[in-house]
Amino acid sequence: MMKGGLGGLMKQAQQMQANMKKAQAELETIEVEGVSGSGMVKVVMTCGHNVRRVSLDDSLLADDKDMLEDLIVAALNDAMKKAATTTQQRMSGFTAGMNLPPGLNLPF
Repeated sequence: MMKGGLGGLMKQAQQMQANMKKAQAELETIEVEGVSGSGMVKVVMTCGHNVRRVSLDDSLLADDKDMLEDLIVAALNDAMKKAATTTQQRMSGFTAGMNLPPGLNLPF
């Protein structure tokens, strides 16, 4: 009985690992959009943190360079937060029922 239980547990762990790898591969393709300056700067990136596009409103091209740089940074940070949130939501199902201590985040 004990041996069968351990074998079943190992099979479950292997299945969970395969599912996590699949989910991680999917996250590499999921895109999020970060926005700043009331939509004047937009950054599209994947949950794997690959920036795909940066869009600037034409009116910003005549503005202060420092302000434009700050807006780009803000849009990138917004996109990174959204990517992290999306990743956490997608991967949270794998840790459900594991009774992990509060605040413990497994690396995905």
